[in-house]
Amino acid sequence: MRTTPRTLTLILIALAAAASWGCQDKINFLKARSRLNSGVKAFEASDFPRAATYFDEAIQLDPELTDARTFRACSYMMQYIPGEDSADNKRIANEAIAGFQEVLKRDPSNRVAKEYIASLYYNMKEFDKSKQAYAEVLADDPNHRVAHYTFGVINWAIAYPRNMEVRAELGMKPEDPGPFANVKAREALAQENGALIDEGLQHLEQAVKIDPLYDDAMAYINLLYRQKADIAETKEQYEEYITLAENWNDKVLEARKVKAEAGTQEAF
Repeated sequence: MRTTPRTLTLILIALAAAASWGCQDKINFLKARSRLNSGVKAFEASDFPRAATYFDEAIQLDPELTDARTFRACSYMMQYIPGEDSADNKRIANEAIAGFQEVLKRDPSNRVAKEYIASLYYNMKEFDKSKQAYAEVLADDPNHRVAHYTFGVINWAIAYPRNMEVRAELGMKPEDPGPFANVKAREALAQENGALIDEGLQHLEQAVKIDPLYDDAMAYINLLYRQKADIAETKEQYEEYITLAENWNDKVLEARKVKAEAGTQEAF
């Protein structure tokens, strides 16, 4: 789900540093602040290209104005369309990432910049870079549930297509039960996917420990156990992993029921 301009504005203002006094020319300093304010108004109005122009002008007037750099990067991020592979869309995403990286050079502890870099790489399907960025987020906050969740989702997104390729090669339908009877194919897939699946499960289960009603994380635990079942060495192991998957699917339904009931109670 995309972040709204208003929400981003509130986050960035809350985290913004005090006014920059690095600009020696007071007139330029005041002009930079004026451009920044105009950019924020354009940003809140969802006019992101115009907002980026204002922020560029503010940065030119005061290169140390971190607020303007952060908003500029967010202006590009909000223009990016996940899933669209056009060259211009990728350019916009890379412009946003470069902007956040510039913010981090000046403020290495800026967690918002780290999170947005990780999210952009994820949406661009540059999974290795996204995982690296989320690892930095987790280094700052080991209980960042979204980072743990996204780790698991990425690992599933890598493992699942490989599984489907092997099934197709073996003449198996997606719904056909495992484990793979072809030992060579199973062992090769286990070599590719085994560690990936286990790492994904570890992160997703940690996400559920942080948030016991995190139904999206539970759903991917279910999916990863099904991947693990296909590369099981025995039928007994396969059945064990499928049972675990079904148990987690039941937990998904339970969590959603609890949240729905809580929402109903809150509404009244």
